[in-house]
Amino acid sequence: MTTSNPLKQPASTTPLRSDASVIGLVGLAHLISHFSQLLLAPLFPWLKDAFNVSYAELGLLMSIFFAVSCAVQALSGFVVDRFGPRPILFAGLGLLGVAALGYSLSTSYWMLAGFAVVGGVGNGVFHPVDYTLLNRKVSAPRLGHAYSVHGITGNLGWALAPAMMAPLALAFSWRVALASAAGLAFVVLLVLWLNREKLHLAVVPAGVAAHRPGQAAASEGSLAFLKIPAVWMCFTFFFFYAMALSVVQAFAPEAARQLHDVPMTLVAVCLSLFMLASAGGMVLGGFLAADPSRCERIVGVGFGIAASIALVLGLASLPAWGVPVLFAVMGFAAGIAGPSRDLLVKRSTPENASGRVYGVVYAGLDIGQAVSPLIFGRLMDQQHYTGVWLGLALVQGVLIASAFNVRRVRRVALPAAA
Repeated sequence: MTTSNPLKQPASTTPLRSDASVIGLVGLAHLISHFSQLLLAPLFPWLKDAFNVSYAELGLLMSIFFAVSCAVQALSGFVVDRFGPRPILFAGLGLLGVAALGYSLSTSYWMLAGFAVVGGVGNGVFHPVDYTLLNRKVSAPRLGHAYSVHGITGNLGWALAPAMMAPLALAFSWRVALASAAGLAFVVLLVLWLNREKLHLAVVPAGVAAHRPGQAAASEGSLAFLKIPAVWMCFTFFFFYAMALSVVQAFAPEAARQLHDVPMTLVAVCLSLFMLASAGGMVLGGFLAADPSRCERIVGVGFGIAASIALVLGLASLPAWGVPVLFAVMGFAAGIAGPSRDLLVKRSTPENASGRVYGVVYAGLDIGQAVSPLIFGRLMDQQHYTGVWLGLALVQGVLIASAFNVRRVRRVALPAAA
């Protein structure tokens, strides 16, 4: 009698429609996750007046959101492995909707802070859920494209938030804008619930051993995966990745304006061009990632180009029109590395610890986003604008070294387990 293996990677004969359905549904949920991260920031001018608070106090709401998300992300992986990703995904989307609705009904700053905690809990489940679904339900030859779509939908979520929140606040009110965001989250939850069978995934028994060389330790206990050196190298990589992204999102456009006398009209489009070009780079990166063995080289080339552009923006004398162009090129180069970046984790993850590994590794994103403003915000306050760009280039260089170090420690682990 033949016994099915619950850990077996989907075969390449999996119908395209089946893979596309899973990729699309997971991507839609990921869009709402990123969308919810930036709900409040575009509304700060309205919230400042409505609650008579400072920008520092409003910024603290974002810190609360990401601090809670970090803690939940590290822990939710265990829950995903225990109960499966689908119910956790539904819970996360529901909490994001509740948080947005709660924001819209808040009558005090502390109510906003309380619902920031709710939003952080909801946001913290997505990476363990998403990558568990993609890695176990999408066929191996299409994983690169799956990671590409996942990254693109995240970027689109970031772009959608200010594009939706500010116009609705101007036309109606900030409360209407946030209530509309809640409605969007609940609509997506309904779409996923109606397609829930496509997201079903059998829970892997805790006693089933990993089927990857050098990773048998992960089956010894729920925390045994923490002994895998490559897991912590991936954590380090994502910590620095989040630092670099945070610099680009928060400080790089203003630093470029100060260095190159860029008009405000052009500064406003720098980040948009970076994000759109990054999404385009992820499309190409999905094809390049079809061969997992070259993922470290792709990451190295992509961030090598991005670091070179950061040095040019920090040290060279440039015309104002050239700055948005370089932002776009830098975004495209970083985007190419995106799918291969996710493959670094995939290749270091035991099948029976997928949620736990992704929860811990991607907690590095939240920590990096929390640490980066403390360092680069100080450089901005001291008007060290060149230092911001040199620091960004340095962080991107560390990303390259981290990617190849993941491969090194993964290879070192193989003979030890033989």
